[in-house]
Amino acid sequence: MKNLTESEKTLSNESSNGILEIRKYPDPVLKKISEPVTVFDDELEDFVKVLFSSMRVHDGVGLAAPQVGVLKKIAVVEYDGKSYVLINPKVVDQKGLQEGEEGCLSFPGIYAHVTRPQWVKIESNDVHGDTVTFEGEGYTARAFLHEMDHLNGKLFIDYLSSLKRNAIKKKAAKHTGGHF
Repeated sequence: MKNLTESEKTLSNESSNGILEIRKYPDPVLKKISEPVTVFDDELEDFVKVLFSSMRVHDGVGLAAPQVGVLKKIAVVEYDGKSYVLINPKVVDQKGLQEGEEGCLSFPGIYAHVTRPQWVKIESNDVHGDTVTFEGEGYTARAFLHEMDHLNGKLFIDYLSSLKRNAIKKKAAKHTGGHF
């Protein structure tokens, strides 16, 4: 996690209680593509722990590094009693389709129906750099893909029709007062 620009150093965004500030739409960092993680060290491991803590405090199921201002391919998911660390993740297989409601910590109070694969197989690195594989079905698959989209500058509203997307953008602007 070294060599981050000043705008990407989220640990400086960390509050005194160790929780990271969630970036809200329309913050431009949410639309940027993240860089792969190349250094697997204690700093990365600590960041992942703080990411999990921040996700839990904000009642999320997942949280991606760009949502806290770090443009690195790191995301965490916790669902159904299982915790997943996704570093440099990629989809290696997918099957079926499902439609379901999604929300996002970067869009507080806003939900929409999104179609995604029913089942996915993800290849990722763990905090030590080892390759790991996860399979997710239903809501777990949805959570993996939602967080992975954040790493590529894609938001759940990008899957919606322009009419629905524009309505959500207006609602989000009202919620944040146009500020992020």
